[in-house]
Amino acid sequence: MRTLLLAACLSLAGCAHNTSASESSTSTAASALSASAAQAIAHAPDRADADKALDAGRHPAEMLQFVGVGPGMKVAELMAGGGYTTELLARAVGPTGTVYGENPKIVLERFAEKPWSERLAKPVNAKVVRVDRELDDPLPPEVTDLDAVVSNIIYHDSVWLNVDRAKMNAAIFRALKPGGVYVVLDSSAKPGTGVNDASTLHRIDEQTVRDEVQAAGFKLAEESNVWRNPQDTRDWNSSPVAAAERRGTSDRFALKFVKPR
Repeated sequence: MRTLLLAACLSLAGCAHNTSASESSTSTAASALSASAAQAIAHAPDRADADKALDAGRHPAEMLQFVGVGPGMKVAELMAGGGYTTELLARAVGPTGTVYGENPKIVLERFAEKPWSERLAKPVNAKVVRVDRELDDPLPPEVTDLDAVVSNIIYHDSVWLNVDRAKMNAAIFRALKPGGVYVVLDSSAKPGTGVNDASTLHRIDEQTVRDEVQAAGFKLAEESNVWRNPQDTRDWNSSPVAAAERRGTSDRFALKFVKPR
């Protein structure tokens, strides 16, 4: 059962924008990808067919724009899994940028080692730095001044993996430059449920994420409605293994937090 739960870590992302906080844009905006450039990355002919098959539910072009990533930036992805989102970020930052792809030991041992290693061998991922670390302290101390950190449908996994989330969020805060962004996307649980559905339904209460991340010093800058699904009853397991026929249809929140200048 745990293996099935771990497989859900590969669920990743897409987005659009609704400004919704006191701090709006960040320093990444000036060199962020245009809509056409993001679409070009999503439709690149050399992307794997297996990745493209997941695009309908993950909205890769919108994800790249929501993060605000662009050429030359330094970004990181938490619990990268097999690397679907990491490769998109690598294509966005180009040869002058850097992407740190982090995976905990249990994820690598249970399912990600082979696909992750194969992904990193592709020339397009030459600027990806493999990071084997636990989520409590996800990035090496020398990794600083990042433009963005992405948590894509894995924040709920940090609950049943018994991660110290306050420590994790504080570490991300330190790794980002002032004005850098922390983007969290995940499947929403019913309001008021907190973390109760994290291990059973692969969902988390959006308000819990907002509260925990802001407690680390972040300010909410934007949110997206691209993955919202008002018809989702939020009472079923959103894991792609448990609900393959519903993959990509769970109600998802997308939040962009900024490290104040």
